[in-house]
Amino acid sequence: MTHMFNYFHQLNLFRGKFMIRVIALQPAIKTQTIVTVSLLSLVLVIFLAISASATTTSTTISSNLSAVISLLTSNGTVTINAIPTGTGVQTIASDTVTVSTNDASGYTLKLGETSASSALVSGGNSIAASTGNQTTPIAEVANSWGYRVDSLGGFGTGPTSAVSSVAIGALKFAAVPATASPDTLKTTATTASNDTTTVWYGIAANTTAPNGTYTNSVTYTATAN
Repeated sequence: MTHMFNYFHQLNLFRGKFMIRVIALQPAIKTQTIVTVSLLSLVLVIFLAISASATTTSTTISSNLSAVISLLTSNGTVTINAIPTGTGVQTIASDTVTVSTNDASGYTLKLGETSASSALVSGGNSIAASTGNQTTPIAEVANSWGYRVDSLGGFGTGPTSAVSSVAIGALKFAAVPATASPDTLKTTATTASNDTTTVWYGIAANTTAPNGTYTNSVTYTATAN
């Protein structure tokens, strides 16, 4: 015998809960099943799903770039040959110092003697350094040598030009200082790319100086600020 069933649902809200009543009816039997779903649990599940879709975070990327600096000179050797006369002659030649740095604070360029001696030396003979300094340079006198940088310290604007065995002029020169207390040639305040400084060297000599090849070594130091 086939039984016919009738179903209907009742939805009630009671004390914060959904109450879903499912009633199955038969001709001779009446059964009812009640399914209760927590309203609070349902709302919480929906809220968590919405919140998860809006979560954000952030990361900081950090890279430290070290300061680097390079230093070059145009010659490596500055030649100031002279043919002396009784009254004295002067020869002047230049060296170009080139500095590059990525330091945002720039660099400082200094000049000092490489060794303890400030004289040009040839065997047992020597030509003394100028008695002038960067603050108070002086015109060269016979049998002396020195350096100058136009518009620096007390050197004056120049302009200095290369000359060979000419009469001693009025341009002012200074002695290259000792290694421990070098002269500052330039200070900058930003990055530099192939920034140049021209350093002039001059010798004055007369026939009282013995012939020979006279040499001295100087050191440039470029330091990132």
